[in-house]
Amino acid sequence: MNESSEAETSPAPGSRRPGGRTARTRAAVRDAVLTGLAEHGYPALTVEYVAERSGVHKTTLYRRWGDVEGMLADALALAGEDAWTAPDTGSLGGDLLALAREVADAFADPARAAAPTAFVAAAFQSATAADSLRAFYAERFRRCEPVVDRAVARGEAPAGTDAGAVVRAVSAPLFLRLFVTREPVDGAVAEEAARTVLAAVEAGAFIRAAEPSTGSAPPP
Repeated sequence: MNESSEAETSPAPGSRRPGGRTARTRAAVRDAVLTGLAEHGYPALTVEYVAERSGVHKTTLYRRWGDVEGMLADALALAGEDAWTAPDTGSLGGDLLALAREVADAFADPARAAAPTAFVAAAFQSATAADSLRAFYAERFRRCEPVVDRAVARGEAPAGTDAGAVVRAVSAPLFLRLFVTREPVDGAVAEEAARTVLAAVEAGAFIRAAEPSTGSAPPP
């Protein structure tokens, strides 16, 4: 196993450097981390395993990522650098349903679900993994907010609707079933979640509460 010469000048953990051998190394480490999580779980994930699986020398791993925690964080950071965008079906109901179905479909395939499921499990055992997972989903939800913004512009949702709260509410019952109650998630469950959230939006349930005044009340 030969150490890459480019690793001598590799960037700091989490920094971006497009293309080239460094990008391939980062992807190989990410894949090894996710495979290790899926196959063995967080407690058994070691630098030695990642080195063997990725073909990247341990010295390089320690220098660039520091430890397993650093590799965990970068694995999700790299996953979050994709070009994914929220659906645009032309209606709020259609967009919410598409979002819910995407979650259901992703976890319906055991092969696709293995890595994200393992990362969620790792987040209960590692503060670094929890912070990384939180940041990943914060970015995902931010990319979903235009779904609600467009709905407000079309008159499908009341002005002041909290876009972030809406997109979280769509996936919340699906993640409850997947990771808490361990119930099956299918198309019917996705449709129910989308319909419920749509009805709540139309009823004004997600309108942001007015900010309380910070000024002192005038004397009587």
